[in-house]
Amino acid sequence: MQCKTGAEHIQSLKDGRTVYLDGKLVGDVTAHVAYRNAVGSAAMLYDYQARPENIELMTFLPEGGTRRVNRCWQMPRNYDELVQRRKALQAWAQLSYGFMGRSPDHVASTVIGQRMGLDVFTNHGLARAKALADYVDYAARNDLFLTYVIVNPQADRSRDWGDQVEELVAQIVDEDAAGLTIRGAKMLGTSSIMANEVFVANLQPLKPGEEALAFSCALPMNTAGLRVLSRKSYEAHAVSVYDNPLSARFDENDALLYFENVKVPWERVFVHRDTDMCRHSSTTRRVMSCRTTSLKFGSP
Repeated sequence: MQCKTGAEHIQSLKDGRTVYLDGKLVGDVTAHVAYRNAVGSAAMLYDYQARPENIELMTFLPEGGTRRVNRCWQMPRNYDELVQRRKALQAWAQLSYGFMGRSPDHVASTVIGQRMGLDVFTNHGLARAKALADYVDYAARNDLFLTYVIVNPQADRSRDWGDQVEELVAQIVDEDAAGLTIRGAKMLGTSSIMANEVFVANLQPLKPGEEALAFSCALPMNTAGLRVLSRKSYEAHAVSVYDNPLSARFDENDALLYFENVKVPWERVFVHRDTDMCRHSSTTRRVMSCRTTSLKFGSP
């Protein structure tokens, strides 16, 4: 195959990930009544890019790669490439009438934006910058579908993030030569049910003293100890595609992700105990991803 297909993506989700819905463990998310149509909608995107007539529009061959990948992973070097990338993202958006807000190009644009602003990470440390660059190259070569969790759950709004109930907010609880150990929760894993990996970061600013919360990393969705706590499924309650044309097939779902002593190897750690770096990388993520998305619904 020249590029990733829908069937390949569906097969990749049969990975033993731990998903709970209404307090019960879900088995195969690709076949479950709560998710199967949304998974099918994600697969539709990859089938579209794999059609012979769409290969050039939707995909490119990354430098050193052996297989074409979606243009959402392209780092534009000039105006023409920026327009090419925008047209590919626009074509995907049209398939869902714009109702898949967390399609694979969303987080891909986020991490590509950070890769283009790698100097921010280099200032943080060469090891962390290399980890990010290597990860983005890996995700791009494999045309991964990424989700992200960047919001800290806040049960008591009168307290700062570091002062919440112990083990509520995801934080570093241990580290050694192999990597970090993370415990606690992050939100709002939209599309995590149908994603391959999760990018973990901070949206809200942190303050000195909250260094244990100040980290960024990426993990496969089937990582040991990673629990996906799904909100109720609108798809499961949709009568039919005719009665519920959106929720029946475009319910990307939200989920709280709980990290139960999850081990993160150093090569997957991009920010380490630096509250200022969390803020700087968040700014880079927003600015550069806006540039690479390039007005998906706008004119060239």
